[in-house]
Amino acid sequence: MTDETIDLLVPNEEYLKSGIHIGTKFKTKYMKDFIYKTRPDGLSVLNIEEIDKRIRIAITFLSAYEPGDIVIVSRRENGWKGVKKMAELLGIRYFAGRYPPGIFTNTQLKGFVEAKLVVACDPWPDRNAITDAASVGIPIVAFCDTNNQANSIDLVVPCNNKGKKSLGLLFYLLTKGMMEAKGLLNKGQAPDFTVDDFTSE
Repeated sequence: MTDETIDLLVPNEEYLKSGIHIGTKFKTKYMKDFIYKTRPDGLSVLNIEEIDKRIRIAITFLSAYEPGDIVIVSRRENGWKGVKKMAELLGIRYFAGRYPPGIFTNTQLKGFVEAKLVVACDPWPDRNAITDAASVGIPIVAFCDTNNQANSIDLVVPCNNKGKKSLGLLFYLLTKGMMEAKGLLNKGQAPDFTVDDFTSE
């Protein structure tokens, strides 16, 4: 799937161990270019090089914004710990659990949030936030599994967006990459946090 000499954000075996590449039995036309193969049991397998490439693009994209202008949404409980840790370290806003409809679109709402970039953990459970963001032209980054629709998404990050370890690694890499880009961490410096800090029990 990937040549060991290729420079990845983490060693290939770390990606494999997290299951970040294991998709579902369903695949959409949006995700076909990211799929490496289909296993005998019917599960689609995502290309690790493509995952790594897209995480790097996402880091660059997110780093162009002020953290306070970014909102992460995760209806899926397996993403909550990662979302909260990333928010704590970078000052990003988030909704872990239910997204209150209209928060991005209705300025009259008490909890109205002015976001310049929205990150969604899964386009299906987080569809209300994506619909709202898209309707007012807020760019959207989304973690997409093989079964996801990617219309309205500006940047797709292909991954297993359901697994605890996969989401933990993803949030760890995005946080570390953004901290390096923002000068909060020297490149190559070991951070004082680990993947476990982002991974749900």
